[in-house]
Amino acid sequence: MSGLKPDTPVPAGVVVHAVSRVLELQYADGKSYRVPFELMRVYSPSAEVRGHGPGQETLQTGKREVSITALDGVGNYALQPTFSDGHNTGIYSWDLLWDLATRQDELWAEYFGKLKAAGVDRDAPMPVSGPAHGHSH
Repeated sequence: MSGLKPDTPVPAGVVVHAVSRVLELQYADGKSYRVPFELMRVYSPSAEVRGHGPGQETLQTGKREVSITALDGVGNYALQPTFSDGHNTGIYSWDLLWDLATRQDELWAEYFGKLKAAGVDRDAPMPVSGPAHGHSH
């Protein structure tokens, strides 16, 4: 099983480069891609980042220096990294990792466009969230 799509290639090797902050995906055809941790973090598939529906996304900032502190396999279809900012709820399918690896220029441009539209600096700290669902007890 490759991922969620049957034609997505599965990496033959995965290397965490802590100093350069990239995840290297090595494929059987000899190609390899280096996906920056920051790109992975800002495009996390978690509900915390993506929301539960269109328009509920949370623009991620302050992730340029983020590292991966742990990396776990999820079945035969995904990886689940733990990032240095504590985020660990994103499950990165082979499909998503392939997409991040092969569309980096497009995804960076999209991210920078969202930052500009929001008038937010890439390195600005994330705002502190209030109580869940607006309730406090």
